[in-house]
Amino acid sequence: MTVKDEKRWEDDISSLLGRNNEAELLYNNVPLSVIPGKPVKDPFFQESPKPTFSEAMASCPKEDIPNFKELLQEENFYLTTEEGGQGLLPVLVLSMKESEKKRRPTIVFLHSTNKCKEWLRPLLEGYASRGYIAVAIDSRYHGERATSITTYRDSLVSSWKNGDTMPFIFDTVWDLIKLADYLTEREDVDPSKIGITGESLGGMHAWFAAFVDTRYSVVVPIIGVQGFGWAIEHDKWQARVNSIKAVFEEARADLDKSAIDKEVVQKVWDRIASGLASQFDAPYTVPTIAPRPLLILNGGDDPRCPLGGLEIPESRTLRACKKTKCPQNFKLIAQPGIGHQMTPLMVKEASDWFDRFLKV
Repeated sequence: MTVKDEKRWEDDISSLLGRNNEAELLYNNVPLSVIPGKPVKDPFFQESPKPTFSEAMASCPKEDIPNFKELLQEENFYLTTEEGGQGLLPVLVLSMKESEKKRRPTIVFLHSTNKCKEWLRPLLEGYASRGYIAVAIDSRYHGERATSITTYRDSLVSSWKNGDTMPFIFDTVWDLIKLADYLTEREDVDPSKIGITGESLGGMHAWFAAFVDTRYSVVVPIIGVQGFGWAIEHDKWQARVNSIKAVFEEARADLDKSAIDKEVVQKVWDRIASGLASQFDAPYTVPTIAPRPLLILNGGDDPRCPLGGLEIPESRTLRACKKTKCPQNFKLIAQPGIGHQMTPLMVKEASDWFDRFLKV
């Protein structure tokens, strides 16, 4: 990268400062309130057959506590994040009962497409057993925020048609900003030690939440970080598009195209997540997380998150960490031979990363 290119990049990043204030203008900002809830007896998945087991999550390190179930405490509630039905954020919190009240490190976990917060319970229990407060939410149009098996798909199509919502990434990121407001006020949460992680769609949510909100101090996106613009430029967009194909097919028809092509892909991203393939793409947003500890976990052969799209974000993030004399705060692991899949190795690497930076 030339000095001129570097200066242009720094100017672009400077123009993005104050983005939380911009978000306040986009959403109907309502007072944050907590509404009691109940455990979800029949978690809702937007896929058939319903998933029943994850080897990766089951491998999460867990303390051997004889009376674990008796000591584990569960909270279910809703946060109001904006007006309207989707402005009610379902939250699940697991932690261990403590005789001595103290502030503890906290981690927010985010599910993948078509799943829900209850799917993450093996991770929540594993981290709770090790002294963390473990938090999960239902992202927009998922879990308790869904009414049918096509709710999320329909929301994406509606976003393309009407342009009045951003269900793919940005609306859930707003929820995560409001969640941080809540967590930093809890007496049992150490506000300086809030981590965030997620799988696939949840990895994207973790990435962008950390970009806009520095209260997320340790960040581990799993199979989520990718270069949207790079994929379009290098004709590597197909796998990502196929994961939410309905909205792209709708756009193809509206644009009178015989097949989905680069133009369709660009127009959909511009419409449902403005800036995703340009100023908010990985080369610009990932480096701004530095010097906060950031671990990116991807599959070496993941077609949805091709490694070629991470070369510039990786180099810029390393440069930002070295500039602040903390190169140890960034790492990218691409597990060889793995596609779009969270693995036990990734779960272990994420666990070690959080222990390293939050348990100090």
